[in-house]
Amino acid sequence: MNRIIAINKPKGPTSNDVIQVLKGKVGSNKIGHAGTLDPLASGVLVVGIGREATKVLGKITKGDKEYIAKIKLGETSTTDDAEGEKTTIYKNSVGPEKDEIKKIVKEFIGDIKQVPPIYSAVKVKGKEAYKYARKGEEIELQPRKAEIDSIEILNYQWPYLDLKVATGPGVYIRSLARDIGKKLGTGAYLAELERTRVGEYTKDKSISIEKASKLLEDLQKEYL
Repeated sequence: MNRIIAINKPKGPTSNDVIQVLKGKVGSNKIGHAGTLDPLASGVLVVGIGREATKVLGKITKGDKEYIAKIKLGETSTTDDAEGEKTTIYKNSVGPEKDEIKKIVKEFIGDIKQVPPIYSAVKVKGKEAYKYARKGEEIELQPRKAEIDSIEILNYQWPYLDLKVATGPGVYIRSLARDIGKKLGTGAYLAELERTRVGEYTKDKSISIEKASKLLEDLQKEYL
């Protein structure tokens, strides 16, 4: 069996949780995903089933993606998202003007350097950064190349800023939220995230985990 499917992952399960559910439907077949989604994120998760399908996942991962991000201004988070410990940075009751935000946001479009979140799977001395962070060990991550094709402000009502972001490979939306907050002087973290597209795979063409499980069960029967 060789098949690529797009799953609409809900908040809660990890990307690996989704893989484990589907792996149970296809036995020992090789299975993997293109581009991890954090547990608090939802949206398009591209899954490859079978040896030939999983071979192209690397290419899909390097393709363009699109996100809807809700950013909370005024506070920072140890994880750069809603899961971490929060610190209030900006105590004014009125936030920056929308024109100022538009100006700052434009600075992040194009080829940029971005420091990944310390709670990420980026390797440091052969070990994922989040493993150091969870032990309270201080680590210094180096800036990495990232490509942001466009950023559109969908809505701004202090302290929340909603953005539509189209990216190339290597972009952390958590880092983008954090860095926008730094530039504004307010602090910020990623409150919610939905990935709406990975290459040609879009949210409206994605299926639920339950439907994917049923699909794989049916396909598996055909191969028996």
